Order: sequence, then C-alpha cells, then structure tokens
Amino acid sequence: MKKEDILTRGICFDPEIERTVDEILASVRTNGDQALYEYNRRFDHADLSSLEVSQEEMQKAYKAVASKFLETLKLARKNIEDFHRRQVRSQFVITDQPGVVLGQKITPIERVGLYVPGGTAAYPSTVLMNAVPAKLAGVQEVVMVTPPNEDGSIKPEVLAAAQIAGISRVFKVGGAQAIAALCYGTKTIPRVDKITGPGNIYVATAKRRVYGMVDIDMIAGPSEILVIADETSKPAQVAADLLSQAEHDRMASAVLVTDSLKLAKEVQEELKKQLMTLPRSEIARTSMENNGKIILTDSIDEAVKISNQIAPEHLELSVQDPFRILGAVKNAGSIFLGTQVPEALGDYLAGPNHTLPTGGTARFSSPLSVDDFVKKSSFIYYTADALDKIGDHVIDFAKKEGLDGHARAISVRTKGELL
Repeated sequence: MKKEDILTRGICFDPEIERTVDEILASVRTNGDQALYEYNRRFDHADLSSLEVSQEEMQKAYKAVASKFLETLKLARKNIEDFHRRQVRSQFVITDQPGVVLGQKITPIERVGLYVPGGTAAYPSTVLMNAVPAKLAGVQEVVMVTPPNEDGSIKPEVLAAAQIAGISRVFKVGGAQAIAALCYGTKTIPRVDKITGPGNIYVATAKRRVYGMVDIDMIAGPSEILVIADETSKPAQVAADLLSQAEHDRMASAVLVTDSLKLAKEVQEELKKQLMTLPRSEIARTSMENNGKIILTDSIDEAVKISNQIAPEHLELSVQDPFRILGAVKNAGSIFLGTQVPEALGDYLAGPNHTLPTGGTARFSSPLSVDDFVKKSSFIYYTADALDKIGDHVIDFAKKEGLDGHARAISVRTKGELL
C-alpha cells in the first residue's frame, strides 16, 4: 500500500452489491417477514419457525455462559457506563434578556435498532458498546438483530450480553435484510428511528441506502490501527498490536510509524514469527501484505504529523512520554497512551466506546457516544414587549432576503398590520 492509498482510502461500493442490496430492501419493504424467512434460508441456511428469540432461549443462553465470562461482561458494562455517564447532557435555559426565554431541550430517540454481526465474528462487546450509551441516553426500546447459525441458534455470549445490557427483544436476521426490517418495520420486527452497529459491505451499503428514512451511526469500513513507536517500545508488543487489527479481515489496515530503524526491522521479524502461530494467520497475513505498512521518520513529532494526515481509527502512542505528544494529535478515533496500553484494551473493558470512525473520517467525526442517541431541540419565548424591541430588525432582515411573508409575520404582531 502506498502512502497515497492510505490518505485516499475510504469506503468503496460495488455497483453489483448496491443492486443486490436495493433488491433486498425492496423485497423486505414489500413482503416483510416472508422475505426475512427466505433470506435466512438463502444466506444463513437457517430454516426458522420464528424470527424472535424467545425468553426461554434467552434464559437458556445465559445459563450456558461460563460464570467467569458473565463477570467479565458485567465489569465491561460497568466501565462503559462509568465513562459514558459523563457524556449525558443537561438542557439549558437562558433568561438574560427581559421578556425572553431561550433554551435547548434534550429528548432521547424513542426506538433504536442494534445490528450485531454473527457467525464466526459474533461480538458481545458490540452489544455492550451500543446498548449501554443508548440506555444512558434514555432510549426506551433497544431492539437487536443478528444472523442465526444454521441450527437457528444465536451465540450464547451475545444473548447474555444483550440481557446484561438491558435489551429485551432480539431477532434472528442479519445482512441487508435486517437493516431493511429495522428501517421499514415488519409484522414481527418494529420500525426504529436509528440503526447502529457494524457489519459487512452489504450491511454498510444498506445503512447508507436507508439513511434519511432512519438515522444511522456511521458507515464503518475495515478496521485500522496506526502505532507510533519509539526505541523504548518492545517489538513483540508492537507486532502483536498490529496483528490484533489485521486479524479482523483481509481489508484491515495496520501501520507502524517510527523514528527507529532498529525497531522497524525487529517488528518485521516479529510479525513473521507471530503469524506462524496466530489462529487467524491467513486473514492477518493477507491484511498485512495488502494494507500493512512501516513508515520510517526522522522524529516522533513527524510521525504525529503523518498520523494526523492518515486519521486512523485506532492510534497507539507507544512512546516513552505519550502525554508530551497527545496535544499534537488532531485526527484519531481513539488514542492509546504508552507502551502498556494495547488497542485490545479499548475493544473490551476500558470504558470508552470502540465504535469509531474509519477510512479517514476521524478528520471530522467522533466515536459513538450518548449524543448519538438523543435529539436536541431549541425553544424560544418572547413577550410582546420583547418582540417590539427587536421587531424592526427582524423585518429588515427578512426584506433583505426578499421574504416578505416573514416580515409580515413580525409586523402583524408589532405594528398590527401587514407591511
């Protein structure tokens, strides 16, 4: 991968995929549950009698999960809650001018749909990272969709996470058809106001296509990591961190930027060594060969400048004094400080959200937060006397824009006539 390829990367959509997604969206919109059952058979090879996970299935799944992992899920939920609770906004009211009341009202989104990938890539962490901030925001109903296994089951850990996160309704459907169901609603699956959660290219395309009828969190591309490392970093740790993202999928991107030639060479050797024993080595190797890169710089400050250009999803500052350069970081989804803080810590347990901007969109967007699950409405109140004081200014503004109806709406109140 050339540096230019990194800087111009983004989410590419295949016209054939778009046509397929459009057909799926139209079919679900027209045929509802019938289409969902058919797509479950076609894509997931699951012949279901019901789309919704029953309470009995939920309870059985919870009991099937090891008690230690249940403790881990609960600890993760607590940390995520502790972090995101500080994001909760309060409405404000301004009464500085006589007879005038201005303010902002915060209202939770009423119903949110959460997409959770299934199959071999079943992520209970995704459940927590999406549902916890939604609940803190005050969302009344969070429903979840996830692809079923061939036997119609859902991974127990995912269902356990849903219960721990306070999700009461889970549906066995994935892919673009799940996005369609959440957008349009079916007899079984309720229509939602916003869809969040990651997915494959079909899911990403479907989310982009339905945006406007519903809100979405973001269109997530392949996972990314950029590690800025100096000579104090350990090659084995840096290599492990790069591979932790490369193993996600063949399109993932792992980049090392360092001012140490010695470290760069040692990391290269470590990557070869660790790939030999990594269970998902075939995926990680393809990712590293196609999208991996080691960039050598004259200084760590130069490395930060390059990182700001790339705007990575995950940025590790694996240097002796990460706080010295933290202020210079402008574009990154999540930042991990020091040699002892791998990106994987943020994926699961630290507390900040792991749903992050990809494809360079960290230049202008942010991680998933409580703000994503609320709406902000402004409100305005003026007494007659307060309106009289500024009425002429509003009329003048309206007339300058050629909108006489606007001017009349003021003059009929302040002057008692239509100008």
